[in-house]
Amino acid sequence: MSAAAGPRTLARDVRAGAGTVRLQGSVQAVRRLGGLTFVILRDRSGTIQVVASGAADLPMEAVVEVIGNARRDERAPGGVEVAAEEITVLGRPAIPLPFDISKPALHASLETLLDHRAFSLRHPQVRSVFHIASALTSGFRQQLAALGFTEIHTSKLVGAATEGGANLFRVEYGEQPAFLAQSPQLYKQICVGAFERVFEVGPVYRNEPHETTRHLNEYTSLDVEMGFVDLDGLLDLEAGLLAAMFRSVAAEAPGALDALRLSLPSAEGIPRLRLSEARARLAAAGLAYSPDDDLDPEGERALGRLMQEDGHEFVFVTHYPVKVRPFYALPDPEDPSLTLSFDLLFRGLEVTTGGIRIHDHPQLLESMARRGLDPGPFSGYLEAFACGMPPHGGFAIGLERLTAQLVGMQNVRQATLFPRDRRRLTP
Repeated sequence: MSAAAGPRTLARDVRAGAGTVRLQGSVQAVRRLGGLTFVILRDRSGTIQVVASGAADLPMEAVVEVIGNARRDERAPGGVEVAAEEITVLGRPAIPLPFDISKPALHASLETLLDHRAFSLRHPQVRSVFHIASALTSGFRQQLAALGFTEIHTSKLVGAATEGGANLFRVEYGEQPAFLAQSPQLYKQICVGAFERVFEVGPVYRNEPHETTRHLNEYTSLDVEMGFVDLDGLLDLEAGLLAAMFRSVAAEAPGALDALRLSLPSAEGIPRLRLSEARARLAAAGLAYSPDDDLDPEGERALGRLMQEDGHEFVFVTHYPVKVRPFYALPDPEDPSLTLSFDLLFRGLEVTTGGIRIHDHPQLLESMARRGLDPGPFSGYLEAFACGMPPHGGFAIGLERLTAQLVGMQNVRQATLFPRDRRRLTP
């Protein structure tokens, strides 16, 4: 490193008249005109124009170091460019590039983009999606920590199904049966007995038998569980949490919002509808929904459209029937056929499921028995309740779904770094 050039300067920090700067990044675009070579250099902060004399040998995506003088030029992107005095090539592409990422929009199919994920992530718009996901996660952590929650990290290898269903990935674990965790649900409930308020950011695994634009076999779950809360308090918590997450995006990823031309939605005054009320609204609008005890994806989309017509991007749907909720969902004391549970729909897509849990040990055993669940594999979980558990509830936000809806993606895999579905195990 030349002492005269000083430390590295990021593209976003280059100022006209700053003197000699050192840039390091990748060649995003090259144009030659009148004996000059114009280079758009990309680093983690953005891009800047570099001008060199002569026909510099700079292939697209070459990794370079540039030493030059920053100067004002209104014709350059951002009004500033760097006149190169020295360009050192640090690395060259060894293969033909799969597609062109120098244009504002990518002209390749989603499958092609995912097949070449290592390359497609370099495109500014693709990369911006994950800056937003990162900021959402940051806001999630910061807000919950400020509210006295403890971050936990639970095992992803389990000996029994969390939800009591069949959507499990079996794995080799010596001579014992073992599965990849469908969620940290049982562990986070156990931890409420010790910490009272907990959260986790981690992967979960669902052996989905189908392939849709909204399902993944592995995704990131933002989990929350807290003691001494009722259903309204839980909905208040999530609404405030979403508002904090969106503030985090505005503060930490303004460039990503600009790149994607996004405005953030409001999480204020989210409507709360019982499932029966939601179905009544759909029926009044002449829209079909099924099955009778739930909302299918089309019903969710239709309800989302109705809510957006009323100026709401989000809606809480509550009080789902016992038969469509897990064994730990608490029945409503006023109508035991229903549960104190909810889904949060964002523009017609479910992004959160949650509710109040059964905390009474005998009631929990009765609920498991009604579903034909053997309590044996759940002994560690049940011990927490046998030793006394506070009333509690929680929810889980699907990070990829939330991100996809926020940025307007049609397929959740577009908001997933390295998607895993029924066919894709690489890259």
